[in-house]
Amino acid sequence: DYKIFNGDGAEVEQCGNGARCLARFIRDRNLSGKKTVKVKTMNRVISLTINEDKLVSVDMGVPGLEPSDVPIIQSTKSNTYAIAINNEQFDISAISIGNPHAVLFVPNVDSAPVSEIGQELQRHSQFPKQVNVGFAQVMNRQYLKLRVYERGAGETRACGTGACAAAVAAIQQDLADSPVRVALIGGDLQINWPGEGQPLIMTGPAVTSYHGRIKI
Repeated sequence: DYKIFNGDGAEVEQCGNGARCLARFIRDRNLSGKKTVKVKTMNRVISLTINEDKLVSVDMGVPGLEPSDVPIIQSTKSNTYAIAINNEQFDISAISIGNPHAVLFVPNVDSAPVSEIGQELQRHSQFPKQVNVGFAQVMNRQYLKLRVYERGAGETRACGTGACAAAVAAIQQDLADSPVRVALIGGDLQINWPGEGQPLIMTGPAVTSYHGRIKI
């Protein structure tokens, strides 16, 4: 079992960056001799593979595209949904990567109002379980830049599931082609997604920063 807790102490369904770090931890501690390890999260089983180039690939499963998967309060499935915030309308994609994501495409991610709009959208009434909010800029058909405002954490340097959601949203809207490189503040990820109903593969680094002990 693989359990994830945000900085505010809340247990969450999924964490792509955490999954890659878990794979590195398993390998570094020789906890398994297998190249690929399956782990169970709160709501799905994912596969972790350490490649020959030391990058880690994670089979994140099939993205949830139905409103009930996310969940978002909408009667019919759509590639985008109109959400009103402070008398302004935003067209967002709503996607589950095992956890809920909203993705907005913006002309310039560096100047996007991530904290202001992210905070409002994260707790919007359309999302009964709240939502992680991604602000994505399409650089070309195989390259996105992304910033993410996460539930229980605010803006973070990287979000693996957020990168997955942004890639899915871009491919759905014919803004990008798989594989997609997603650049975040903390580094780049590659997302492979053949299309609806197919599993998604996230690939990126996992580097041991330090070892320590915590007394609980």
